[in-house]
Amino acid sequence: MATINRRKDRGNRWEVRYRDPEGKQRARLFDRKFDAERFIATTTADMVRGSYIDPKAGRQTFGDYAAQWQACQVHRATTASLAQSNLKNHILPTFGPRPLAAIRPSEVQAWVKGRSAVLAPSTVETVYRYLAAILRAAAADKVIAESPCRGVKLPKVEKSEVVPMATDAVEAVAAAMTERYRAAVVLAAGTGLRQGEVLGLTLPNVDFLRRTLRVEQQMVLLPGGPYLSPPKTDASRRTIPLPNVVVNALAAHLVSFPVGPEGLVFTNAKGGRIVRSRFNEAWRRAVSAAGLSEELDFHDLRHYYASLLIRHGESVKVVQARLGHASATETLDTYAHLWPDSEDRTRQAIDSVLGSTECAPDVHQPGAADA
Repeated sequence: MATINRRKDRGNRWEVRYRDPEGKQRARLFDRKFDAERFIATTTADMVRGSYIDPKAGRQTFGDYAAQWQACQVHRATTASLAQSNLKNHILPTFGPRPLAAIRPSEVQAWVKGRSAVLAPSTVETVYRYLAAILRAAAADKVIAESPCRGVKLPKVEKSEVVPMATDAVEAVAAAMTERYRAAVVLAAGTGLRQGEVLGLTLPNVDFLRRTLRVEQQMVLLPGGPYLSPPKTDASRRTIPLPNVVVNALAAHLVSFPVGPEGLVFTNAKGGRIVRSRFNEAWRRAVSAAGLSEELDFHDLRHYYASLLIRHGESVKVVQARLGHASATETLDTYAHLWPDSEDRTRQAIDSVLGSTECAPDVHQPGAADA
């Protein structure tokens, strides 16, 4: 039970003593008895509803709580590294020293606006997700009453339609690429592998007899260097049929460049793992030598592969499986505009039924009597 006592040694203020849900003794001082009684009523009701918040809990800084949150997350190494980078570079400079309970929705909105001035909308959305997740966890832990991220508006992400590379452009880049990485260009264009999946490919996952390739890992860049990691998602684990052009390119590559100590098909000049930034330098030189737009990146080869599948009549589910997308929705969101227009088939389907003689209405032809 809560008690109210007047404390003459505290300037005749009213002291409320109560036990929180964990059984800890708590005390609050009020200038008026009315305020003390209202506090008891509100606190008792919150305890009954299970919504009690320790007034002192919100004094914890965002930075301290974020560190606790990070330590509890079951993140893959790449996700943990991304979270740490976003916190360090974008979130902690603003919110790190702030008490959690002091962060207001207007401040979060102002922070979003500030980040939008220097980051792309999609990047702002990614960074914001980490801030929102931490504050949502703080609310769930009853450190704060509710997350201040409610009602926050993010910049609109404008999605541009994918424009696939032309085949002659793909061939030009492959021809201009350094010999050590030339087969990587052909592989990506002929299988749709992501860059990390190409650089993480090992010989045991290539079946030359059955002409298939199994995606089981990817190369990722973490503090300390490149590492082999599980694929991006469960759906990314997949088997892809290899066309002859890819089989021949890989076979020729393996003749010229020995397999790395981990079975890696593609290695650097020392036979070790390839750092993406170094590979991207070689890619940019090849693009420039081919006289193509500097905006082209290695991922455009993946779009090229998808466009070929669509052009040759593959279904959404097949394209989804080949690319390792988690859902057909993801595939359609990116490539729906590349599927052939079906207007003529729609017309034919309706005309074949409603356009028959029996269903067609009589059309009055004007004659001499109408003149």
